[in-house]
Amino acid sequence: MGRITARRKIVRLTVGESRISREDFLAVEEPLEMRVNGRSLAVTMRTPGNDFDLAAGFLVSEGIITRGAHFSAARYCAGATVDGENTYNVMDVTLADGVAPPDPSLERSFITTSSCGLCGKASIDAVRTKSIYDVAADALRVDAGLLTTFPRLLRAGQDVFHKTGGLHAAALFDGTTGELLVLREDVGRHNAVDKVIGWAVKEERLPLTGTVLMVSSRASFELAQKALMAGIPVLAAVSAPSSLAAEFAAEVGMTLVGFLRGESMVIYAGDHRIVEAGSGAGDEERAHASPTVIV
Repeated sequence: MGRITARRKIVRLTVGESRISREDFLAVEEPLEMRVNGRSLAVTMRTPGNDFDLAAGFLVSEGIITRGAHFSAARYCAGATVDGENTYNVMDVTLADGVAPPDPSLERSFITTSSCGLCGKASIDAVRTKSIYDVAADALRVDAGLLTTFPRLLRAGQDVFHKTGGLHAAALFDGTTGELLVLREDVGRHNAVDKVIGWAVKEERLPLTGTVLMVSSRASFELAQKALMAGIPVLAAVSAPSSLAAEFAAEVGMTLVGFLRGESMVIYAGDHRIVEAGSGAGDEERAHASPTVIV
């Protein structure tokens, strides 16, 4: 798997039993500096792989681009070290003609860690990014039974997680057919989502109407915001959301589902989009319901 995983000698210890020395696999974590038109924009800690997707998705999340046509080209920069080596950890993106460069206020003043997609924002106002897409107007309705199959499909596609146990994953599903459109892994949950969105950028699929974003982690505000920037109407997670993520989802008209495990889930916002075959419940009734547990 190249730079995605690394081998390391370890000692496995079970109390009362002998120590076992062997090799194990770890998920690789390296910095990626993203430049736009030659100017540094941000540095994020990520798992190498699908870096072009990561850069494109990051630019969508930051509101810099909204279409694949805005992303002209990307290349790794040679001479990234004093020895002139290409470490594949510095990438320069060229925007299409006529696309405005990032506002200097968007430049991150320090490294974005693998656990934080908002670190380094210059101000509180910069945390919220305006989207041109209206997810509240998305007419998608997702069958609850179909939705419960997504975590299993997500886990089945986590090849590097199965090897290391140390990566987050994000996947995009067609909310009507249940088709898995794309899956990406990364040490940073926000990076995994950016890689998914970046794939959509390159495929000219924005906005991602009628889709469900499934994540292997908790549903944080940053992930909900990234979903909005790509026009995704439903965000589902195997773990809990934060309070701000729930408030944000309700504010913008997004459906937010947490604790999606087995046959159950908790709906924190946008209950009207999750339907059950033969339930007979009307959309208007569901739209005014409080957060619901489907069992």
